[in-house]
Amino acid sequence: MSAVTITVDSTESFKQRVKAAFAGKRQQERISFESFELLWKVLAPNRMALVRTLTGAGPVTLREAARRVGRDVRAVHSDVHMLLQAGVLRKDDEGRIEFPYTAVHIDFMLKTAA
Repeated sequence: MSAVTITVDSTESFKQRVKAAFAGKRQQERISFESFELLWKVLAPNRMALVRTLTGAGPVTLREAARRVGRDVRAVHSDVHMLLQAGVLRKDDEGRIEFPYTAVHIDFMLKTAA
């Protein structure tokens, strides 16, 4: 397990990282979003609570994740689905969910409106 950086990156920046990876340059673990609005939508407070709770926890069942955050399984299910689609959470071979990192760094910059 390792740390991951969650960031807002342009498509061009993402393409440059992919090219560097194909050229054999090691890339840091990263989860990128196209915009701040998308990051905020995917990592809304309830979903971020799941990420925080699952950081370093290893694979858990949906029911266990809901228990750990003190929420109803049905409500957590939709949040987990969104996080899986966004590539933030993963499922293991047994269908358990996990956030396979021991630390999270969130990095973005807000600029003045043009």
